[in-house]
Amino acid sequence: MNILERNGREADSEGGAIPSALARLGAGGFSVGIEAPLDNDWTHAGELARRLAGRLPGEPDLRRHAELAQLADRLGFRALWVRDVPVYDPAFGDAAQVFEVFSYLGYLAGITRDILLGTAAVVLPIREPLLTLKSAASVQRLSGNRLLLGVASGDRPVEYPLFGRDFAGRGENFREQVALLREGAPSRLPPGLDVLPRLDAAPPLLVAGLAQQTPEWIGERMDGCLAYPGTPDDHARRVAAWRAVAGAKPYASFIHLDLAERPDEPLQRWRFGLRGGREALAAELRALRAAGVDHVGLHFRRNQRPLAETLHEIAEHVLPLFHTPSPAAIAAAEETCNA
Repeated sequence: MNILERNGREADSEGGAIPSALARLGAGGFSVGIEAPLDNDWTHAGELARRLAGRLPGEPDLRRHAELAQLADRLGFRALWVRDVPVYDPAFGDAAQVFEVFSYLGYLAGITRDILLGTAAVVLPIREPLLTLKSAASVQRLSGNRLLLGVASGDRPVEYPLFGRDFAGRGENFREQVALLREGAPSRLPPGLDVLPRLDAAPPLLVAGLAQQTPEWIGERMDGCLAYPGTPDDHARRVAAWRAVAGAKPYASFIHLDLAERPDEPLQRWRFGLRGGREALAAELRALRAAGVDHVGLHFRRNQRPLAETLHEIAEHVLPLFHTPSPAAIAAAEETCNA
């Protein structure tokens, strides 16, 4: 059975269509995902291994990426987020998950079953708009409507001249590409031409930052927010600003996590994240939920323990505290997303 046949059968198995990715993200009121790359290369041991292997600074070890993605899917993590880093720049020293973002999502769509597949985030202004539309539509179809399309205007000026794009004009370019993703190819092509596969609806668009737009423009046209990591107090302020322009649309963020072996090890904060035992992690997630955050992706590059062991512990002891989706919850989330 190929992936299209499999996803089609899954869509019909309950007598109806699969809920949208946005509804699934928020089902139960709060959810926890993970962020690629699935490697702890930002640790002392990871750095030593990188040097021995001859990888560039910031280039993760990808030998187990497929195995760990499938494990996260089986364990019930809600979403797997990947980043868009077209060109490696030593000044940034971070190659993200290395693979081209849409190619990688197509691969992940084929080896996973339930986990949502998100981009955090695709830099629209340096991409060819029609090919971005085709790539997103392909992943949306191949994954069975699991795509969450995070988008951004980009913040690396070095990339723009390499692609023949104007850094100063990225805000206008971003607006044009959003319109294309919303309206579809026929609105921009000569009569009779189209881009396939055609979709009944565009994938959900979640914005990272303001993308050179006003908050009001973002709140009206985007389906969700991808916020930078922060403390619960930071997020409470940001959520309030988001709700003022976007209403109940989802608000997601990320935590750079080092999960300690002792379950009761106290929380220690660092920039973008924390170290602590699973009790501290659960308390932080509760605080973020109380602040209005709808989804948190866990980033493990600082995690000192083996990732498979860490994923199992979180799935056994933390996810059940938050993941309680029911058909009624999914239906209610679907109504909210469509309102």
